[in-house]
Amino acid sequence: MKFTAVALMAAMLSEPAVAQHRHHQAPYSGLEQRDIKALSEQQIADLKAGRGMGLALAAELNGYPGPLHVIELAEQLQLDAAQRRQVQQLFDNMKSEAMAVGERLITQEAVLDRAFSEQKISPAALVALTTQIAQTQGELRAVHLKYHLVVADLLTAHQRHRYAQLRGYR
Repeated sequence: MKFTAVALMAAMLSEPAVAQHRHHQAPYSGLEQRDIKALSEQQIADLKAGRGMGLALAAELNGYPGPLHVIELAEQLQLDAAQRRQVQQLFDNMKSEAMAVGERLITQEAVLDRAFSEQKISPAALVALTTQIAQTQGELRAVHLKYHLVVADLLTAHQRHRYAQLRGYR
């Protein structure tokens, strides 16, 4: 009985110590192995593929449907042939534009990463590189958002309402 109580007490006391040790472990541990420290492999793949990555949520969640999702829901939205062609063309254009900007962003992040890894970063270079990256991030977001605007104009009010229902927003 004494042994069980002692073992139980030791287990209870050691758990906070283990949790505390885990808490002090670096949250970025393992990320130093990335080719570009600020971008995961998934983010790089998404940028190269022109995927939205949630960049157009301001449009999507406020009644401006995205071209990919409209294509996916074409049957339920009862798109006519002209709408299907137009939305597909818009999606293709968006993807092409987003891929080009995404590649530029990857390159810019690699330059910033290299400047730090080679310890050749200066305050002026830091400002220049991060300003350039921020501008490119804004361009990428604008690419995705602008196609939501155009797609919304191609759909009827009923189709936009139905889209919101199908996507679970209403």
